Amino acid sequence: MKKLDLKKTKLSEVNATLQNLNKKSNDKDFTVMNPEGCHALCVGLVNKINVTINGHVGYYCAGMNQNANIIIKGNVSTGVAENMMSGTVHVKGNASQSAGATAHGGLLIIDGNASSRCGISMKGVNIVVKGSVGHMSAFMAQSGTLLVCGDAGDALGDSLYETEIYVKGKVKSLGVDCIEKPMKSKHLKKVSDLLKKSKIAKFKPEQFKRYGSERKLYNFNIDNVSEY
Repeated sequence: MKKLDLKKTKLSEVNATLQNLNKKSNDKDFTVMNPEGCHALCVGLVNKINVTINGHVGYYCAGMNQNANIIIKGNVSTGVAENMMSGTVHVKGNASQSAGATAHGGLLIIDGNASSRCGISMKGVNIVVKGSVGHMSAFMAQSGTLLVCGDAGDALGDSLYETEIYVKGKVKSLGVDCIEKPMKSKHLKKVSDLLKKSKIAKFKPEQFKRYGSERKLYNFNIDNVSEY
């Protein structure tokens, strides 16, 4: 395992090392030491590599990730895994606002809590939060899945499209055009698969409630003008 120490190496050099690996390189496992809250760490990775970050990080960690498996042993600030395309990002601590924003694919796992706007405008990513999420989570979410093992704050799923939301705990309030929907066998299977991928054994799919779009805002309707 190759070690990259941010006390000895500039952030730009660490990112360049991880971004520009030759596909034939034998270096597949990396540890980043002493991040100390730095911003935009491990952004734009495109190779199938394993990166472990030992410590807390700042804004936009693991943004635009493709293929890489990134583990963050600490808390993350705004926009972790923003615009992720594929791969896995696993936060061992808590996440600030806008976790997984606009992400198109892959899997984002947050062991702790996520703040407001988790999954905002998500476009295909699967997000699993083992704790709770803040207000306006999945705002304008277009596709993908948000699974929350704890509670959800105000305006969950406001103005969402085809994203499916599963919450085990309490929902403070639902956003515009978001309603509770029945859990069918295919939804139970999806929850089961995500729980297994996230190594969550203490919960069962039947404990979750499903939320999605009522589809009243897909086309303009004068009767719903106050909702736009």
